[in-house]
Formats: sequence, C-alpha cells, structure tokens
Amino acid sequence: MMLYLLFESVNETKEQVFVSEEVTIVAEIWDILDVEGNPTGRTIERGQPLRPGEYHLAVHAWILDDQGRYLVQKRAEHLTLLPGIWAACGGSAVAGEDSKTAIRRELQEELGIQVEASELRLLGRSRRVDSFLDIWLVRKNIDLSALTLQEEVSEADCINKATLMQMVREGTFHDYGLSYFAVLFDCSEGLE
Repeated sequence: MMLYLLFESVNETKEQVFVSEEVTIVAEIWDILDVEGNPTGRTIERGQPLRPGEYHLAVHAWILDDQGRYLVQKRAEHLTLLPGIWAACGGSAVAGEDSKTAIRRELQEELGIQVEASELRLLGRSRRVDSFLDIWLVRKNIDLSALTLQEEVSEADCINKATLMQMVREGTFHDYGLSYFAVLFDCSEGLE
C-alpha cells in the first residue's frame, strides 16, 4: 500500500512550499492460532476480523524493580484504542514470532529497553475473545530518563502495587480484570 504525505515547509527565500513524500506502509501480519493456541499455518492482516475459533498472540511485559515498583506507560492521546490511558507494555506478535521474541521487540520499540530472553519469566497465558495473552515479568531497575518513548507512548513511570490499583479504580489505568492482576501480583510476591 502506498501513502502520500504532504509536508508544509519554508524554503530559503521564506516562501511556503509543500513537499510530497511517498511512503510504503507495510501491513502487520499475524499468525492465526487455534483454540488451543497452536499456529494453524495461516495468517491474517491486522484489522481483519478473525473467525470464531481463531486467535492471534498478544504479549504484555511488567518490569519490576528492586523497590517493588512496576514500569508502566501512558498511551498517547492520538491512539484509537485506550488514548491517554496508562497500561502495561505490550502488543501483538507478528507472523513468525514466538512470545519471547514479540515481547522483546515490543519493549525495544515502545520504550527502548533491551531485554535478554533469559531475563523473561512467563507468568501465564489467558485466552481472550480473539487472542491469547502471554504475561511476562522482568526483574530490572530502569532509569526513566534513559527510556526512548515511541509515538504510541506519551509517558512512563514506576509505581507500586497500591498506586497501580488506585489508578485502576480511578479509571486512569486500564483494568485488565481481577484474575489478570491476581496472576501478576501473586507471581511477583517475594520478588519485591
């Protein structure tokens, strides 16, 4: 798919000019999983509806520091899904990626954080309406000033469990559900 972007700029003589730039948009392709979470060998373009019994793989990462705080990110206001809401880092696996590869890519893309596969601990997998969600935990101290936020992320912060749950109650943090947070906090106990 080709997209033409129109930019307004000013040339050397201070005249207003418009420059057109041709950009190739690459569609995000997902592997289709069956009801057990196994790859079917088929793919689908993001945004296309999945049939009943078809799923794709989504991943979340929670980084827990030595002070018992979780790294969270605020989604940018221009996004269609959950604009301006705090959430976990994550996204969808693209075709050919396993869960570890996907979450390592998402952390690098969204926050500029490099994580080794050996640092990841799988907390659990849940089946949702049209996806399987793998929840990962990483023990790591993060310097917020060293993060590189991409356009989907407007802010990042490290917060404790009590603050996180207060934000969920206030509606400023996405509510993933009681069972989701129970898995996260139960698996984090003793690691804080």
